[in-house]
Amino acid sequence: MPLDDRALGELVEKSQDLHVDAMRSTQESLDELVALGHERRSRGEVDPADSARAGEAADEGINKGLVGAGVLAATAFGTALMAVAASPAFAAGSMDVQMLQTAASIENLAVSTYQTALTLPYIGGSSANPVVKAFAQTTMAQHQQHDSAFNAAAKALGGQAQSQPDPKYLPVVNQAVAQISKDDPTTGALAVVTLAQTLENVAAETYVAFCSKFSDSNAKKVTASIMGVEAQHVAVLSAVSALLKAGAPQLITLSPTNVGNLPAAAGSVGFPNSFYPTSMASPASEGAVS
Repeated sequence: MPLDDRALGELVEKSQDLHVDAMRSTQESLDELVALGHERRSRGEVDPADSARAGEAADEGINKGLVGAGVLAATAFGTALMAVAASPAFAAGSMDVQMLQTAASIENLAVSTYQTALTLPYIGGSSANPVVKAFAQTTMAQHQQHDSAFNAAAKALGGQAQSQPDPKYLPVVNQAVAQISKDDPTTGALAVVTLAQTLENVAAETYVAFCSKFSDSNAKKVTASIMGVEAQHVAVLSAVSALLKAGAPQLITLSPTNVGNLPAAAGSVGFPNSFYPTSMASPASEGAVS
């Protein structure tokens, strides 16, 4: 029985629709967040628990240990992670600002990773699968907009914009990219998808965790809106990964696909968790700048 037009290509379009809706809601919430932040600052209101909460968040990040990313984790990275976690940068403002800056750092890393991936011939070149290429281009643009939104709010609340990538996951990406550049197209494509899947999971899980830590309800709305987009990225990448692992890259197509040709994992791979985990969530101070 052939599938109708709801092929992987439509997921890219739906991802963009979800992104547009999320950004509309995000902008409204960010505007309210900024207005309330300015009002609090003008009244001289400061939450004395902010610094303590930020410190607790940093300790929590250290206790979580290394990234649960399978082949992407490395001993050298573990050493680097402990060095970074031992001297986190704290923003001059509240914990809300720190979380916005950390979110921006995660988005910066995602943008950089997709940019690099698109330089590979089998991801962004003439030999690339057109659906995977379109997904990478669309997703990169979405992350750029997420980054702009987070930084705009951080600056308006008295913090600095975060233009650097997340310091904890940057070594993981650099190590993976160095290996991917040596891979052949078959293994390289799967490695790129696995790396992107890890980063999207980091973003989604971090925003899930942040939702309970923001003091402002509008900040919660912002993270919840963007979190949904990142979770959909994970679902699409999970489907692509399953097809690559099954040795069926030809099924990553805009054309109707015979259900009988799909691997068994196709029915559930896009939604493996009943509730989104937070084991890879970043602490609030991880990408903060002072």
